[in-house]
Amino acid sequence: MICQESTVQYGSWVFIIGGLLYLLRQMTTHTPYGRYVDTKTPGIMVSAKAGWFVQELPSFLVPVLLLLMTESFSGMGRILLLCTFCLHYFQRTFVFSLLTKGRPSPLEIVVYAVIFCSMNGFLQGHYLLHCAQYSTDWHKDARFLIGLLMFFTGMAINIHSDYILRNLRKPGEVSYKIPRGGMFEFVSGANFFGEIVEWCGYAVATWSFPAFSFAVFTACSIGPRAYHHHRYYLEKFKDYPKSRKAVIPFIL
Repeated sequence: MICQESTVQYGSWVFIIGGLLYLLRQMTTHTPYGRYVDTKTPGIMVSAKAGWFVQELPSFLVPVLLLLMTESFSGMGRILLLCTFCLHYFQRTFVFSLLTKGRPSPLEIVVYAVIFCSMNGFLQGHYLLHCAQYSTDWHKDARFLIGLLMFFTGMAINIHSDYILRNLRKPGEVSYKIPRGGMFEFVSGANFFGEIVEWCGYAVATWSFPAFSFAVFTACSIGPRAYHHHRYYLEKFKDYPKSRKAVIPFIL
């Protein structure tokens, strides 16, 4: 397949502009999934396990299909980067979705997520497979090494934070509790912080516009959600730690 350079550029700008517009929208309203779902509003709901599986799958499946359709693919750096991207979405699709205890989501939210993940899977996969030009020793470059360190650090924070959230309540309990331990000692949205660090690291490791645009979109989409969670905790719990920030330790 020939590199669709214009598609990559346009798609990346769509992510950046779309992310900024989504950021502005979330400053005045909540995206209706998770604790912000209004169960009284009519509409089709999708279980959390099914919803997360279906919406995350394209980000894993599309790059894998692109790889299978590629006749030749070489370069240790590109191979590691593609595997890194797919690793995140393998975990989110086949592990996180099966373990989650979240609330059902509106069907329209799941559909929007499927569309986004399909576009992003194609954008990142196509760029790495058909457009990226790296030196043969890119896997030794400081940007690559620092980026991967950030990525796996963020992934560890994200997975550990999800574990803490899943085990907050005992079977049968429905009330929210204050998450404690790990990065939750510093920020209310520790899971969101971990994912933002992941994709910022991926952007550094790939040193590419598509990865940068995805990192921007990620920060714009889940950063405000961490802020909403932070405000929720402060309003609900009088003993909520005042030293915690919303999403960036010691800063924001």
